[in-house]
Amino acid sequence: MNREYTIRKSTEDDIDLILTMFDHSRSVMRRDGNHSQWVGYPTRDDVAEDVRRGVSHLIGSEGGERGAEPMPIGTFALVPGEEPTYAHIDHGRWIDTRTPYSTLHRLAALPGTRGIAQAAFRYAKAQCNYLRVDTHASNRPMHHILANEGFVYSGIIYMSDGGPRDAYEWWRWDGVPADLKEYMETAILPRYDLFDPAHRRDHARRVMARAMAMSPTPAAYTAAAMHDLGLAEGREGHHLASGRIIRQDSALRRWFSAEEIEAIAQAAEDHRASASTAPRSPLGCIVAEADRDVEPLSIVRRTVEYGLAHHPALDREGHWRRTLEHLHEKYDHGGYIKLWLPDSPNAAPLAELRDLIHDLPRLRALFETLLNESAYGASQTH
Repeated sequence: MNREYTIRKSTEDDIDLILTMFDHSRSVMRRDGNHSQWVGYPTRDDVAEDVRRGVSHLIGSEGGERGAEPMPIGTFALVPGEEPTYAHIDHGRWIDTRTPYSTLHRLAALPGTRGIAQAAFRYAKAQCNYLRVDTHASNRPMHHILANEGFVYSGIIYMSDGGPRDAYEWWRWDGVPADLKEYMETAILPRYDLFDPAHRRDHARRVMARAMAMSPTPAAYTAAAMHDLGLAEGREGHHLASGRIIRQDSALRRWFSAEEIEAIAQAAEDHRASASTAPRSPLGCIVAEADRDVEPLSIVRRTVEYGLAHHPALDREGHWRRTLEHLHEKYDHGGYIKLWLPDSPNAAPLAELRDLIHDLPRLRALFETLLNESAYGASQTH
């Protein structure tokens, strides 16, 4: 952002202005095709309650005459404590269920403004170690902003009226040096943008978050961030290529000893689900478990996406057979995936996935939905 912003608590005198901001943001949603978010909401009573609780904020734009009061141009609510609608989550799970969190709600702005969301998130990140956010599936601009802000998709929650929302999490991870974070964000994670859809930056971020939930250390953060870099050389043997890339990255010497770098490299080498032996270190077990994204919807989606990307000649039935074969080979009882930690956080979702694999009508319905949502599915309808 080039412009400087100020943040202050809202007062009762600001309520009418905030409602005007909501009206404008609602009109932008409708213009962008999002017709089901913010219907009859937020109300004046919602804003008044936010002001009363001290959670409503105004974003001001500095400028104009020296010493002039910043002009309010945006608003948001930063609400500490548990959000009731987050108690139940479908098609995923909260990665962190122990750390107290705050939720950023009701972000809006006046016409002609830019950078409001970034200003709100910058403020919230400075105030909170752990944030949760939800947004409508049709709110494409917000999904883009959340990805740029480093949020991790977690699943689907439901509003009090039953409406579904996509839920996200973010952590500050104070135990990781700031310059190490900057290096990973600018030099490492962008490399994932060139990989197949199942292994792009959002996948790396989820692995990082799950690893940090188990071991909040710079080594776990780094090993998770770099574990799939070898995909740049192809999928086969990518784990070994990742280890080599880590060993050759001289920048890591700023934060780790030679022994620590070797442990990080070995963790990347040992992360593959098809490995027949246990990882060589506790760090390797953590990264391997963090890479086990066994949430049923995510697994089936990734399987379909991989098939579409790597087997474009298959017809619909061919993709269905390939999906079945892969799910049985990897995730079914006797499959090659293994859990390496006692009380693994992956045990419950793996059991749920196995139930889905054996419920063919439900699995086929999910497969058809995912295929129809893809570019392949769209091409079959024209």
